[in-house]
Amino acid sequence: MPIKPGQKTVLITGCTPGGIGHALALEFHAKGVHVIATARNPAVLAEMAEMGMTALALDVTNAESIKTCHEEVSKLTGGKLDILVNNAGRTHTHPATDIDMDDVRETFETNVFGVMAMCAAFADLLIASRGLIINIASLAAITPYVFGSVYCATKGAVVSYSRTLRLELQPFGVRVMVAMTGTVRSQIASRTHRTLPPGSIYMRIKDVFERRLTFSQNNATVDTKDYARKLVAKALAPEWPLILRSWFGRPDWFWAGGMAGLAWIATWLGEWVFDIFMYRRIGMPQLERVLREEERQKKMK
Repeated sequence: MPIKPGQKTVLITGCTPGGIGHALALEFHAKGVHVIATARNPAVLAEMAEMGMTALALDVTNAESIKTCHEEVSKLTGGKLDILVNNAGRTHTHPATDIDMDDVRETFETNVFGVMAMCAAFADLLIASRGLIINIASLAAITPYVFGSVYCATKGAVVSYSRTLRLELQPFGVRVMVAMTGTVRSQIASRTHRTLPPGSIYMRIKDVFERRLTFSQNNATVDTKDYARKLVAKALAPEWPLILRSWFGRPDWFWAGGMAGLAWIATWLGEWVFDIFMYRRIGMPQLERVLREEERQKKMK
């Protein structure tokens, strides 16, 4: 479906059905924005294409794929893009002492380098429209999410990158919003494909690790549609002066999802709050008890 005169446009990465990107695409579409939905396999976007959205193939870890997507979007929009949502991401749940570096690099390629590459590639289209970049981060960026050190590191990188990007693009009228996302229903986060490697020091609490794999789906989890509704409302809000943005306009920081409010409050209290909460919530005291029992058994021999 062609873009109507004056119609806003949004490009969203990672729009596979069942995730945040898909929910955002549906919500933006419902608000009258022309959605450019992308995924590595465009076949999964067929239903959205039938609704009138533009469906494009895009692998954010591949330079040629990004270049081709940029060319197609530029032709479609006449050289402008109002909103870029960097949503494509990869989960990574493994103890820090059990990581495989090739696996780690793959996660960074998607979660960090992909975001950087997209912002660099589409900057010209965003500058032309004085647009908005929305980088989907996570509470993991500021939280010691036990067994998620790699994922936390990628989201922390996105937050730091976005803060600097915001100042660099400010003279060109491009805004950067960081979505500090809490627990949200997601098909990807529901998968339990990771396992502890043989000999892991955490094999003692294998049950704790396995519960952690789906933590985000079982702890104050917010419906994906509700999250998308709130984010889109903020993305389409009018501009307000800096001090008033968080209440009335497009905020620099968007906090939503399960536990987001508590996390925001805790940022004012100190990191010790996060440490105590996550340590106990994940179940690490169980490992302490196991280790104490092992020491007791050794002394009895």
